[in-house]
Amino acid sequence: MSLRRLQSLGQRRNPLSGIESERGSGTVLAAGLGMVVVMIMSLLLLLAQASAAASRAAAAADLAALAGADALRGVSAGEPCAVAAAVAARHKATLVSCTLGGDQSVEVSTGLPAGPLLGVATGRARAGPPP
Repeated sequence: MSLRRLQSLGQRRNPLSGIESERGSGTVLAAGLGMVVVMIMSLLLLLAQASAAASRAAAAADLAALAGADALRGVSAGEPCAVAAAVAARHKATLVSCTLGGDQSVEVSTGLPAGPLLGVATGRARAGPPP
């Protein structure tokens, strides 16, 4: 095969080094950079999902603690931990723990499923008079 025939098939040689040219390396570099961007965006989306789940779990804990404290003081009817569990369930969270304080306070801990990759988001709150 003649040199001209090899060049027409894309097998060009660098005249200075004698090695084959690096045709197509830009495509590989662009594909690699695209994969890096996709991975970074995926990680950022997971972080945003975790943050949203933690916020929802904290809000459920706050509301459950307030409802439990109201029941403990007699403002609303019911047993404080049962009322707190019902309020947490309305926010798609589960009541993990409920502690009644001697000073008319209620401390609760809630768990909320955050997704298959993130596990469970937790929230903790205390309601009642200042300590």
